[in-house]
Amino acid sequence: MTLDTLDSIDHADPATLRQARLDRPKLRARDLAEILGVAEGALVAAHVDGAQVIRIDPILDRLMPAIHALGDVMALTRNASVVHERCGSYEGYHSGNHASMVLGSEIDLRMFPRHWVHGFALLGGPRPSVQIFDAAGDAVHKVWLTDASDVAAFDALVAELRLADQSDTISLTPRTPVEAAQARPDKRADLHREWAAMTDTHQFLRLVSKVKMNRLGAYRTVGDPWVEALAPQAVTDLLHACAAQSVPLMLFVGNQGCIQIHSGTIHRVEPMGPWLNILDPRFNLHLRADHIAEVWHVTKPTKHGLVHSVEAFAADGALIVQIFAKRAPEAEAFAALLPGLPRQIAVGAGGAS
Repeated sequence: MTLDTLDSIDHADPATLRQARLDRPKLRARDLAEILGVAEGALVAAHVDGAQVIRIDPILDRLMPAIHALGDVMALTRNASVVHERCGSYEGYHSGNHASMVLGSEIDLRMFPRHWVHGFALLGGPRPSVQIFDAAGDAVHKVWLTDASDVAAFDALVAELRLADQSDTISLTPRTPVEAAQARPDKRADLHREWAAMTDTHQFLRLVSKVKMNRLGAYRTVGDPWVEALAPQAVTDLLHACAAQSVPLMLFVGNQGCIQIHSGTIHRVEPMGPWLNILDPRFNLHLRADHIAEVWHVTKPTKHGLVHSVEAFAADGALIVQIFAKRAPEAEAFAALLPGLPRQIAVGAGGAS
């Protein structure tokens, strides 16, 4: 079997995947997996040897205390269009059946346990890491050691969470497709009324479900004064403006299993080809600006006042990134930047165009 014949995860035998890694050692695992047409989790699993790559228990209630013991690390959460990297320690873990949280001053996570399916500890490479994948083999969350991490605690994590099964294959299920926008123009009046009655942003998803829509469908439906279509360039312009004026913000990046949040100011915003990068000492963001198809300025009423966000979506409807004001009193400075962002020239019945 040659690499050219790898057209599905069923054909990706571990020996072939290991050879592919040897043939292309400089490629990141995700990039190589995409070239090969396999899940990244399958590529990592192919290297399990019980010594340098070890299968570990991904259960959050066991994993999070062990990661907390590592001290300062780098947390990485990504989706297909953006990578969010934040240094810090895993403080303030709160367990939950549906959703769990880490509420540290630097590492801020919302985690959905049912998607934490396959866990690995990688001891080789430039730095040891913990890597978690979902049922389809897509990366959910990764934790990389830094120079300040407790290496002995990492050894203890591996010893404590090591699974008896150290096979080099994992069982994968088909990836859940992105849900397209579910808009209901006939329900606009109902959506508008429910939206105006919101007192907390956490009510939003229940609200849109009630009127049989999803997030993007609701944005395309509700209209003034709650949403406004922006040009894709608005995301780049907003990040540059926040950096130039030291306006604090909150950056949310997530996938099915994890949402990672940066709160505070940003400083160095640098484009590089299709990538827009934030390159700060403790926080990096790498965004494929060319993936942005729709951007919405969203306003939600709460009992504490209006909450503004700028939210970017890919052409398939996937949520890429959400940018919120940092909580009051800094929110006014963020809101003041929004009128200057470029608007979408026209909005058709199907959304931004």
